[in-house]
Amino acid sequence: MQRQASFQATETGRLYLVPTPIGNLDDMTFRAIKVLKEVDLICAEDTRHTRQLLNHFEITTKAISFHEHNTEQRLPELVARLKQGENLAQCSDAGMPSISDPGKELVAACVKEGIPVVPLPGANAALTALIASGLSPQPFYFYGFLERKHQQQVTELTALRNRGETMIFYEAPHRLAKTLTTMAEVFGEERQAVLARELTKRYEEFERGSLAELVAWAKEGVRGEFVVMVAGNDHPQEDEQRPSGTPLEQIQAAVDGGQSPNAAIKQVAKRLGLNRQDLYKQYHQL
Repeated sequence: MQRQASFQATETGRLYLVPTPIGNLDDMTFRAIKVLKEVDLICAEDTRHTRQLLNHFEITTKAISFHEHNTEQRLPELVARLKQGENLAQCSDAGMPSISDPGKELVAACVKEGIPVVPLPGANAALTALIASGLSPQPFYFYGFLERKHQQQVTELTALRNRGETMIFYEAPHRLAKTLTTMAEVFGEERQAVLARELTKRYEEFERGSLAELVAWAKEGVRGEFVVMVAGNDHPQEDEQRPSGTPLEQIQAAVDGGQSPNAAIKQVAKRLGLNRQDLYKQYHQL
């Protein structure tokens, strides 16, 4: 068991997780500005983007890059600085660190070393969209970005098909129509969903309707980053005898029951409408 008393005296520094605005700079908190001014170093997803924010609020603290491509290189340096007593702030380009953004590796390293990690509240696209969606706000299931390939999305969404919670995803504009089409394929065209784009900005919009309606709308061409919210399944189509779990779990269950792997793969692929060769490669880890 490990106990963290965030603001008691410590020999190490502290890592502050600082949310940044998702569009409207007025959403920056007084506390976030104060922390960014007082820390010894800012770890930014993109220093060019963050520098614009820092300049706006007249913050002169040094910032260095910390993102998915240099995590392994930066981690030892940052942990060493924290151990020496320096205070660091981590921020992503928009929203909260670690939520579909870099951050979790540094947090995990600090927890392992007993270095206090202090989270600041602030802007978050998922919750901002959810409370105005009109869908049930709780319980909800945050998923973030799906895989990009169609068959991988089908596998992911199939495992989510019967969840009762409102589901929240992120998606880029150039992939939105294809992702919504796959959702309609797996969840059904009549499943209700809501799209939120350009949150907190001048052209903020919400599009509400069935997945079929939203697919037709998205195919006309869209701009902006999207939060995609899909209503939970109130009436699961699967009966109690139908296998549950992910496709790979269903295959393994059939194999454990005495079926050959090839027969199980063929059966699950047919039942779920998946590509048999893709399932074969996934199952055999090829």
